[in-house]
Amino acid sequence: MRRVAIIGAAGRDFHVYHMVYRGSKDYKVVAFLMTQIPLPNRRYPPSLSGIPEGIPIYTWRSYEELTRLLKELRVDEAVLAYSDLLYDEVGHIISAVLASGATFKIHGPNDTYLNSIKPVIAVTATRTGAGKSTVSKEVVRELSAKGYRVAVVRHPMPYRDLEESIVEVFKRPEDLDKLTFEEREEFEQYVEIGVPVLAGVDYSAVLREAERLGDIILWDGGNNDFPFFRPNYMIVVTDARRAGHEVNSFPGEVNLRLADAVIITKVSDASRENVEKVVSNVRRVNPRASITKADLEVYVDKDITGKRVLIIEDAPTVTHGGLPYGAGYIAAVKYGAEVVDPRPYAVGTIKKIYEEYNIGPVLPSLGYTLEQRRDLEAVIKHIDVDIVLVATPAKIERVISINKPIARVSWRLKIVEGPTVKDLVNAFLERLS
Repeated sequence: MRRVAIIGAAGRDFHVYHMVYRGSKDYKVVAFLMTQIPLPNRRYPPSLSGIPEGIPIYTWRSYEELTRLLKELRVDEAVLAYSDLLYDEVGHIISAVLASGATFKIHGPNDTYLNSIKPVIAVTATRTGAGKSTVSKEVVRELSAKGYRVAVVRHPMPYRDLEESIVEVFKRPEDLDKLTFEEREEFEQYVEIGVPVLAGVDYSAVLREAERLGDIILWDGGNNDFPFFRPNYMIVVTDARRAGHEVNSFPGEVNLRLADAVIITKVSDASRENVEKVVSNVRRVNPRASITKADLEVYVDKDITGKRVLIIEDAPTVTHGGLPYGAGYIAAVKYGAEVVDPRPYAVGTIKKIYEEYNIGPVLPSLGYTLEQRRDLEAVIKHIDVDIVLVATPAKIERVISINKPIARVSWRLKIVEGPTVKDLVNAFLERLS
């Protein structure tokens, strides 16, 4: 029996286990090895793993540590099952695995797709922070306007008790109060417009519930992962500010090659050369896909002109997403606010995040743990500003104390050139007929 370790980040890794390895007579999964969003001192429980003792979850912070763990666990095969990686990072992981003596493996879509009895439209991205969820929301609006009941399924974010998170359905604002900021960022926009959003650990069970709730299922993928459900139509969002990432990220390029339609966002914020480079790359690797150029227009619900502002950005965008800032900073510049740099005030876990990532003069909305939330609260408390400019969709003020006035950033998709979201939804529905 081959000994397997699944390298992940509390998302696709569990899905791969259920689709490929659970109950196998040929393979034994001896560990989940987690990075990005580690879940320390935990086990994948017997009720989910089908193994009496469960499966241990270890964390790793360096490639050397990954090699050491694989050796200690006597792993024969190491499976990569997480996303938002650039190709040089994938190469380092491969080398770390091979240095341990193990075989490196990735399971593709046909190994991991679930087939639905309901139509599925998928919205994915080439990198975190490209504007995928903004596009997803517009797709939901169009389908709802046509009279369809839409059930949105999000990529897994199982940061709490796994056995209590097998299938999660969020319909009301109070359903979100138990969640981390990162989950609220992804779920809140749907709850606000009255559309159910689902997530969980066992996506076969999640799919059955989504099929019960919706005429159409929208897969709103996490990071730049490819879907868990086999889509009838796939929209991929890519970012003109990060030209080249669409063909140099994993599995972002996979999504690009699978796409029926590509939406290039932030075209007015990027150079003409960058936009042309993205268009050229899309046409080269997927000439059959339609191309839409678009902007993410930012709005602020209060007057911030001339005000000293502290900007709180969506954390994944400015950490492993690779951008130094997001919509908040763009809004502050657009409306003439004075940006106050929070980095000199950083403490604890927030300070460590600044040391690990190239983040600009903005504060990431870290809230995976109680410690992170306390540190975030402390930073906000000690900065002298007129307004806290919140650019995450999550209502974080429901969870932490913010002792200053709040202004909120919102953004909508503005089509500059090419098929509109309505056109893409019509193409999806025509395909079904």
